[in-house]
Amino acid sequence: MTKKIAVFAFNGEPMCFIHSLMNSLEMKEKGYDVKLIIEGSATRLIREAVEDKKPFTELYEKARDSGLIDCVCRACAAKTESLESAKEQNLALRDEMSGHPSMTRYLEDGYEVIVF
Repeated sequence: MTKKIAVFAFNGEPMCFIHSLMNSLEMKEKGYDVKLIIEGSATRLIREAVEDKKPFTELYEKARDSGLIDCVCRACAAKTESLESAKEQNLALRDEMSGHPSMTRYLEDGYEVIVF
């Protein structure tokens, strides 16, 4: 059985975000079923990655283009002014838990949750 991991990237500090991207990509390369959920202050980085070409842009684009990003928090993306960028990048927005993605949904689907 394939190991199922849901990585929640909350922290908007770029180095922390880079580590969530690197670990998610590595797990995917090793055959894990990985879903990356972008939450909290990390949602602003989805806009910055494409607008400003940050040091993490290449990793971010690789994760996005490989389908690793399961969703972005709708409420947090609105708060960090990244909602339109998420829509332009065709990223799924989730809000089933008072405007935020539900960790319980991933747990109930058999995913181990890791938070960055």
